[in-house]
Amino acid sequence: MASKILIKDAVIITMNEEDRIYSPGEILIENDLIKSVGSRVGEVPGNATVINGSGKVVIPGLINIHNHAAMSLFRSYADDYPLMVWLEQKIFPAEAKLTPEDVYWGASLALLEMIRGGTTTYVDMYFFMDQTARACQESGMRAVLSQVFIGDNAVDGFNSLQDAIGFAERWPDRTDCRVSAILGPHAPYTCSPDFLKTVLRETESTGTPLHIHLSESRHEVQQSLETYKKTPVALMKEIGLFERDVLAAHCVHVTDEDIDILVANRVGIAHNPGSNLKLGNGVAPLKKMIDSKALVGLGTDGPASNNNLDMFEEIRLAGLLQKGICEDPTFVTAGQALALGTRGGAEALKKDNIGVIREGARADLAIVDFMRPHLQPHNDAVANLVYSAGAGDVETVIVDGKVLYDRGEFLTLDREKIYFEVKQRAKRLRG
Repeated sequence: MASKILIKDAVIITMNEEDRIYSPGEILIENDLIKSVGSRVGEVPGNATVINGSGKVVIPGLINIHNHAAMSLFRSYADDYPLMVWLEQKIFPAEAKLTPEDVYWGASLALLEMIRGGTTTYVDMYFFMDQTARACQESGMRAVLSQVFIGDNAVDGFNSLQDAIGFAERWPDRTDCRVSAILGPHAPYTCSPDFLKTVLRETESTGTPLHIHLSESRHEVQQSLETYKKTPVALMKEIGLFERDVLAAHCVHVTDEDIDILVANRVGIAHNPGSNLKLGNGVAPLKKMIDSKALVGLGTDGPASNNNLDMFEEIRLAGLLQKGICEDPTFVTAGQALALGTRGGAEALKKDNIGVIREGARADLAIVDFMRPHLQPHNDAVANLVYSAGAGDVETVIVDGKVLYDRGEFLTLDREKIYFEVKQRAKRLRG
């Protein structure tokens, strides 16, 4: 028998092509898809579960397109360091102690946090990704996972590439799969051009998409200019990386010519304002990217460099930073900022069935409780979401038509068990 959910009497912000808002409106979910949405959805089956949306706002589930979820184990472990010091002196040595089970529990903690905050799809890059996939399957979260690899054409680098290819083969990207895999070469400064060419050759038959850090810091760009006489973006174009579908994380220090390359090659850009600020890497030229029709979405980056996974915070920062830097309050409107965290992320991932509320889309939704002092009055629901709301205002989260979180209760994950395991493992890793 089909599973049906009716959400009624809610404000529905569709984020579809017309940015349609129903106030009030209804959504009928059947199994894993949105069957209908509108002011009224017609006759409702008697076996439907009814959610009263009075005083609530329904939005597409938020999409976090760059993360290192299991790094929740290192939250508040190494703060206030420059990026390369943070990586080389703090994070890399700690990560050398990780076990597969550590990654499972660290990812589980991050999934708790993301689901609690209305995120329904996320993109990960880390080690032991079969364990993260296991956690995602259990949680009900939608995920695109990339096993990271670092190195050159030496044996270790080639073996790590083969491991990543094996992971991608075990988790193919199909429309009926909630959890899928892509490849994760770490960055141009940790993967040589020749090695990246090997990556392309080794995966030529499958054309597997790629997820890579790109132009995150000024130091990285300067190093590339000194070594290759090209920016990291121009270098990646030269070696043929952008002939694949690519998701590029950060893109903070990019030139106008770099942006043109990214746009022409339909590279998805993961803008991570919170992490970029915390690591002192600056602010990406988001306004130029939007004006150039770049495929831009938002990411939190990992919980060790942010230090939270609150997508509402990223949405707000994305808008406010551009207003301040450009000294123009009209730059990046509330609607544009919310789009970055929903359909913008879907577009960057080349997925057209998430990030919007419309008939036939995946039933991935977040219901926000607007009966809070900081969300009153309801003058403009979109502005309230962007400038006033936070992860703690999310009341219910649905992925693929299944309720994962409802009014303080996690329905797929054991919160106390996760807390216990993470506490023990974090203590060992930082010892």
